[in-house]
Amino acid sequence: MAEPSRDTFLISNGIPETVKTSREIVQSVRETTRRHNNWFKESIPLIASENFTSPAVREVMNSDLHNRYAEGLPGKRYYQGNIYIDEIETLCEEVAREVFRCRFADVRPVSGTVANLAVLMAFAKPGDKMTAVGLSDGGHLSHAKIGAAGLRGVRTHHYPFDKKTMNIDPDGARRLIREVKPKIALFGQSVYLFPTPLEELRDAFEEVGCVVWYDAAHVLGLIAGKRFQDPLREGADVVSGSTHKTLPGPQHGMMISDLRRESFETSLRRGVFPGVTSNHHLHSVAALAITLAETMEFGEAYADQTIRNASALAQALHERGLDVLCEALGFTESHTLVIDVEEHHGGAKVAKALEDANIIVNKNLLPWDSDPVRPSGIRVGAQEITRLGMKEKDMTDVAEFMARVVVKGEAPSSVIEDVKTFKRDFTKAHYCFFEGQEAYDYPSFVDDM
Repeated sequence: MAEPSRDTFLISNGIPETVKTSREIVQSVRETTRRHNNWFKESIPLIASENFTSPAVREVMNSDLHNRYAEGLPGKRYYQGNIYIDEIETLCEEVAREVFRCRFADVRPVSGTVANLAVLMAFAKPGDKMTAVGLSDGGHLSHAKIGAAGLRGVRTHHYPFDKKTMNIDPDGARRLIREVKPKIALFGQSVYLFPTPLEELRDAFEEVGCVVWYDAAHVLGLIAGKRFQDPLREGADVVSGSTHKTLPGPQHGMMISDLRRESFETSLRRGVFPGVTSNHHLHSVAALAITLAETMEFGEAYADQTIRNASALAQALHERGLDVLCEALGFTESHTLVIDVEEHHGGAKVAKALEDANIIVNKNLLPWDSDPVRPSGIRVGAQEITRLGMKEKDMTDVAEFMARVVVKGEAPSSVIEDVKTFKRDFTKAHYCFFEGQEAYDYPSFVDDM
């Protein structure tokens, strides 16, 4: 059978027929990127796992560091040409230890999931047992059999989950740990409304002798800002996380620890390299160093305002008839809200309708759901709109836009212009050096071809 022509391939995959030459492809991608930037400039970004980087971070991301290799540790590289990245990486780890008040930091994982793989490489062998939060209860894919844990051959057992509090049940978790005797007790969620009751489980950890691992991907910035909880002081041996959610840095990963056991540092270092990384994206390490420095300066104020905004948005949505979970507990103590929209045609349809109005959320499984493609919930995060300068009073407007689409059933086309008008006041970066610069700049340094 003959191969399809290049033009047929492009057209069948949604590429305009006019795009034929290599120069036209370049221009098409650049123009599409501009359209993406402009779309988000006119949208309300509420994905709980996203954020944007500061102007200083974007500068080093677009540097020659992007093109270089640095396997190993500073001073012990397998490549030449690492004089300056050694300085940057060493500084980045120093700042990370200060921000998180810990003895150890490794900033080489290239994502949160890669950091998780490194922890699994460090502490678990195939066939070992691990306790974790289930996917339908808000656990992360990398903790599951179908993700990184399964790839490592780890057998996962799920904590009993309290649907009313959207948190693990401490008594049930204690019994599970004592019964299973896991090699690792993992705590962490993609839907993180309230702190994990780590201190209540210390007796079980000590009795079993397991490694206590806290995946802080979603709340790493809140922890850095001394909000939410302090897992290393509450019983965790190692904390992993991605660096681009409530910590508003590059898409990257990291691990921190107080090294309660002598072997931990060697195990974690080897888990990263040669365990699960080769080169570790040097431009992102430089960007993370700047992000952590900005966190030293602005992190507490940013974390505090993020949680205040999330709480205010939850209350405003509740008052407009949306079923925001955990009303009795104040809805949330983090950046995240979860809303049951089953009566409004479910999470998938609601998320799409809001997107059509330039309000960006995601569909989300709730503990009682069984179909991940058609969940009954949506997840909302306040961290990015806070970074754009919104305060509690602005949450009323955001909630009203959402309610007009979801509760009142207005056509998204009748809401979108109001969203665009509202967003014009919120396109600048806050809580960073060079505050007030445009958050959606497109660094076009190539003349039109």
